[in-house]
Amino acid sequence: MGFLATKSLRPQPIPIFIKVVLVGRPLLYYLLHTYDEEFPELFKVKADFDTRMACKDENIQDFLALISTFCNKEKLLHLDGGAVAKLLEQSARLVEDQEKLSTHFGALGDIIREANFWARQESATQISATHIRQALDAKIYRSNLIEERINEMIDRGTLLIDTAGQTVGQVNGLSVLSFGDYAFGKPSRITASVGPGRGGIIDLEREVELGGPIHSKGVLILSGYLTQQFAQEQPLSLSARLVFEQSYEGVEGDSASSTELYALLSALSGLPIKQSIAVTGSVNQHGEVQAIGGVNEKIEGFFDVCQAKGLTGEQGVMIPQSNVPNLMLRENVVEAVTAKKFSIWAIKTIKEKKDES
Repeated sequence: MGFLATKSLRPQPIPIFIKVVLVGRPLLYYLLHTYDEEFPELFKVKADFDTRMACKDENIQDFLALISTFCNKEKLLHLDGGAVAKLLEQSARLVEDQEKLSTHFGALGDIIREANFWARQESATQISATHIRQALDAKIYRSNLIEERINEMIDRGTLLIDTAGQTVGQVNGLSVLSFGDYAFGKPSRITASVGPGRGGIIDLEREVELGGPIHSKGVLILSGYLTQQFAQEQPLSLSARLVFEQSYEGVEGDSASSTELYALLSALSGLPIKQSIAVTGSVNQHGEVQAIGGVNEKIEGFFDVCQAKGLTGEQGVMIPQSNVPNLMLRENVVEAVTAKKFSIWAIKTIKEKKDES
């Protein structure tokens, strides 16, 4: 009621000199910098940390020192030479670059921990390449249920994918499905039908709103290529339709534009295409084949399907020449290529002819 007043404690201010460092994703920084007026005044120094580093001797030595320190700190078995080589290979595979190493040391640390478990199960004194391989295989086994189901449907004929024979206007395309920390390649049948008319090239994925803007751009580029190649003297008159068969989800990206062009050219010419070959790569209006992402997963995805149906030595994948430095394939794929049971062709242009794998 005002008759009794209380007095709270008021501590004296303490002089303090600190630096505040925020660590987070670049997107959060850009959002705060754009929408918070005080943020640029309070945090004036920005530093980007790369997720990969050059694969050179100096960095490899630092990488080895980090592994040794990590094993001592966690009281894990140390890695022998083969295990270190396998871990370096996995590090390069994470960034999909033969000349780079990943700086996601948390993911690499998890591999070492699991490899240590397998090594102790065998009462080994060191972690070997076999234990690293066991850890990687176990990680894949825990995450690839959907991939196994898709491959099972392909093997049973529910999803139509041919790995032998020849067909007009039909090509095996390749896409990547990603589920968090696991991604895998999925082959898809792409077909083209043509006839007289003035409808031009119709992208059925776009018509039903399943195709993203980048994919639609890739299809429109095909019109530019055909105009440049075949319509310099007379207007190009045709009605063509392109579609991803048995596709019930959205399609995005232009990595299938070269595949769609091959299907279209086959349908126009009446020349059949080998179904033992899968294709990936984007194309520009001059017919140059451009780099794409997920090249390792795409090759391995088609290889798994071919292996399930039986390797004949005629199967393989066509990739852009600019993606060759990104090749970090699984051991069984490399062994099949070395044994001439599977091939990888790197091309630069649509018109290029490749006789060697």
